[in-house]
Amino acid sequence: MKFLCDQVGQKYSNFVLLIDKTIAHEAANLDIDLFLHDKMVKASVSPCGLFELDVQQLEQAKLFQALLFNGLFGKLFTGSKSSGVPREFILSKDDTFIWNNPNMYLILPMDPTVESHDISCINWRVIDEAATAVKLLRKIYSEEKMNILGILDFDQNDEDLIHLANTSCEAHFLRNVVVLAVHTGKIYTALHVADLSANSTFDGAADEKGTEFHTFAEYFEKKYDIVLRHPSQPLLVLKPSHRPHNILSSKLRDEGNGEKKKGDTSDITKANNRVHMPPELLIPLNFSDDILRTFYLFPSLMHRIETLMLASQLKSEISYDDSNVSSFLILEAITTLRCSEDFSMERLELLGDSVLKYVVSCHLFLKFPNMDEGQLTSSRVDIISNAALYGFGIEHKIQGYIRDAAFDPRRWLAPGQLSIHPVPCNCRVNSEVVTEDINVKVGQLCDKGHRWMCSKTISDCVEAIIGAYYVEGGLRAAMAVLKWLGINVEVEEELIGQFLSASVQTYLPKNDVIEKVEAKLGYVFLMKGLLLEALTHPSLQESAEGYSYERLEFLGDAVLDILLTRHLFYSHKDTDEGELTDLRSASVNNENFAQLAVKHKLYQFLQHSSGKLPENITEYVDSLENPSMDKVNLLSDAALRGPKVLGDVVESIAGAILIDRKLDLEVVWGIFKPLLSPIVTPEKLELPPFRELLEWCNKSGYFLGIKCTDGIKRTDGDKIEATLDVQLKETLLVRQGCGKSKKDAKAHAASMLLKDLEVEGLIVPKNASNTQQFQDHRNIFDAMDIQLSTPTRGKRSAGSKIAASLDKPVDWPVRMSKGGPRAGLYEFCKKLQWPAPNFDCAKVACVN
Repeated sequence: MKFLCDQVGQKYSNFVLLIDKTIAHEAANLDIDLFLHDKMVKASVSPCGLFELDVQQLEQAKLFQALLFNGLFGKLFTGSKSSGVPREFILSKDDTFIWNNPNMYLILPMDPTVESHDISCINWRVIDEAATAVKLLRKIYSEEKMNILGILDFDQNDEDLIHLANTSCEAHFLRNVVVLAVHTGKIYTALHVADLSANSTFDGAADEKGTEFHTFAEYFEKKYDIVLRHPSQPLLVLKPSHRPHNILSSKLRDEGNGEKKKGDTSDITKANNRVHMPPELLIPLNFSDDILRTFYLFPSLMHRIETLMLASQLKSEISYDDSNVSSFLILEAITTLRCSEDFSMERLELLGDSVLKYVVSCHLFLKFPNMDEGQLTSSRVDIISNAALYGFGIEHKIQGYIRDAAFDPRRWLAPGQLSIHPVPCNCRVNSEVVTEDINVKVGQLCDKGHRWMCSKTISDCVEAIIGAYYVEGGLRAAMAVLKWLGINVEVEEELIGQFLSASVQTYLPKNDVIEKVEAKLGYVFLMKGLLLEALTHPSLQESAEGYSYERLEFLGDAVLDILLTRHLFYSHKDTDEGELTDLRSASVNNENFAQLAVKHKLYQFLQHSSGKLPENITEYVDSLENPSMDKVNLLSDAALRGPKVLGDVVESIAGAILIDRKLDLEVVWGIFKPLLSPIVTPEKLELPPFRELLEWCNKSGYFLGIKCTDGIKRTDGDKIEATLDVQLKETLLVRQGCGKSKKDAKAHAASMLLKDLEVEGLIVPKNASNTQQFQDHRNIFDAMDIQLSTPTRGKRSAGSKIAASLDKPVDWPVRMSKGGPRAGLYEFCKKLQWPAPNFDCAKVACVN
C-alpha cells in the first residue's frame, strides 16, 4: 500500500497488508483518493506476492499492530483509579481475546531503503521497537501495584541528556519522534523541548482540572501516584493523537479549501492542543511521525477494501459470466444516501426501475395476447411493486449486502484492537412482539450484528442492482439478474412472431391515414396493422373495429420510459439523483407526450367515435397555440392540461414500432429522439410551482403557511381554494388559488407567490415560463379575490393573518433532551410563521 500526498513536504509511509485470504481483483488493485481536511492523499493498493513469517516474526508483528491501533484509536489500559477497578494492561501475555476478529490480517510498515517485494521489505526495526515497548509495559504492570520508578532504569548522572523511561538521549533526537506514555498508554509525537520543568507552575495542559495542582510534579503525584525522579529536567511538548475520521468523501476536501470564516479559531486551537510531559514517563518508539500519520488513513482505506470485497461477493452470487461487471458499480448499487458517500444507489435505482418495467411489460404483452390493458397493468404491478421486490430481495439475502449507514471510524476495528465504543443490542429480535415505539436507529449495527432497515431500501437496492448490470452488460445482463432473483420474464423470439402473425391486417381502407402518419414519423411500418391499432381509440373498438391502442399504449409507456431515462442517465452523469428524478418526471409524463402529439399534429389521425373528444382536443390545442387567451380561463386547469388520449396515442405508436422491429429499442429511439426534442436539461428544468416555492422556503429559512378550503362555488363549477402565505422579515405575502384539486389550487397560488418574490428581488424563478402565464394576475383580482398584505413585523394589521402579537411572551413546551431546545425553537417559529432562527457560534474563554 503506497500513499502520495498532494502537498509538498507531507510524507506518508508505505505499508504492506498481509492477509491469509484471496482478495477480489478490484480490491487488490485499488487506487483511491482520501480526502483530509486540507489535503488529499492518493492510496494505491497492489498485490505483492506470498510472504511467510516465522513464529517470532508473527508475534512481533501482532504486538506492533495491537500497540499502534489501540494506542491511537482505543486504549491500552482498562480500569482506573477513579472507578475503583484495578488498572490492567490489555496486551498482557494473555491477549488472545483481542485477536478474535474473523477477518485476520496484519498491516506492517515497509522499509523505504529496500525495493524488493519479499519479507525483507518489511521494516522490522520499527516493529521490534514497538514490541520492545509492549514488553516493557508488561513488566511494569505485571506486579500487583504499578511500580514505574522501580522498574525503569536510566542514567541519572548526566544532566546534559534527556532521561526517558528506558533510555537517555540528547534533546535534538526527540524532534518529531513518536513516544508512548507509560502511565496512560497514549501515543504522542514529540515536537520539542519546553522551557518548563516539572517544578514549574502547572498550566492545565495535561488535565482539564488544572487548578487543583500547583506544579506538574504535584499533578503526577496526586493523579497517578508517581513521584518523579528528575523533576528539574525540561518537559517535552507533545502533540496528542486524535480519533480517526471518515475521509472517503470529497465533501471534506471542499469544506477544507473554503476561505477561513470570521472568528475561526482553528489555528489557536491547534496551538493550544499541546501537552507538556516529563520525559521519564515516555518510551521512545524511535520512528518518525510519517508512520503515525499513515495510521489515520487505514480505517477509511480498509473500509473501502472491505466494502469492495462485499460487492465482489454479491457479484459472485449473481454469477453472470458474459460481462465483466464492475465491483465498484455494484458497490454503488448497494450504497444508500445515508452512507454520505460521493455515490449512492439512487441513480442506478432510477434506471433499474425503468429497465424492470420495460422487460416485464414486454413479457406480459407477448405472453398474454388476450389480456386487456387493465389486466396487463395489474399483472405488472404484482411483479414490480415495492412489496414484490422486497420479497425477491429478502429471499436472496440482499439486505446483508446493503450499506445503509455512514462509516463510523470510531467503531471500525483492526485485528488486535479492542472496541471502546460499544452499542448494546436492544433489537428484541427474539421477542414475539416488537412495539412501534422501540428506540432504534436505522442502519446502525449493534454489537451482535443486528440492524434495522426499511423495506423500501431493499426493494430500491434490487432495482439499483438491475440498473448496474444494465449499464455494464445491457438488457442481457439485466435479464440475468432478474433470473437470479426468480423473476422469470424472458422474452422468447417465437412469441414475437406469433403476435405479428395475429396482429391487425385490415388497414387497407385507411391506407391514406397510415401513409401520412408514416411520413410524419419518418418510418415505414412492416406491419401496417400495428400503426392502425396504435391510432384507434377505445370508443371505436366498442362500436365496430374490435381493437384499440390500449395494449400498445401499455407497452409504449414502458418503452418511452426506458428510452428517456436511459438518455438522461448517460447524458447527465454529474447530475445528482434528485435532479435526475426531476428530469425524468418532466420528460416522462402525459402532458409532455400530449404536447408532442399537438406539435406534430398526430392527433389529426386519431380514429374514434367519441362525440366529446374532438371538443376537448381542440380546446387544448387552442390553449397551446393562443397564449393570449382570456386570463380567467388560464386559471382553469382544464385549459392547461392535455387530454390523456393525446399522450396515450404517442405511447401506443412507440409500442407499435417496438413490436414492428422485433423489440429493437435503438430503432424506436432513432425515430422518437427528434420527435421528443428538445429534451429537457438541468438548465431548462422547470419545477412545479408549489415544489419550487417549498424548496425556496426551506433553503431561505422561511416557513410556508398552507390552508385549503373545499367546495368553493364558482361560475365554472365547484373548486378547491388554497391559501399560501410566507412571512418575510418585514412583509407578509399571501396568495389564494383555486382548482379542481388541492394540487392544482396550491400550484396556482404558488405561481403567484413566486412572482411576488421575484418582484421583491428575492428570487429569479427557475420556472419563469410557468409563472409568466400569471404575470398579469393583478388585472384579475376581482376573479380570484386575492389578498396581498405587507404588515411590519411586531405590529398587528387588519387582514395580515398574523396569529398573535409578536411582543407578548409565549409559553412554549421545550424538551430538554439532546436537540430538544433547538427543535422546539424551530417548531415555535413555524407555528407563528416567523422566519427560521439563525445561530451564531463563538468561542469564549471560561472565567472561574
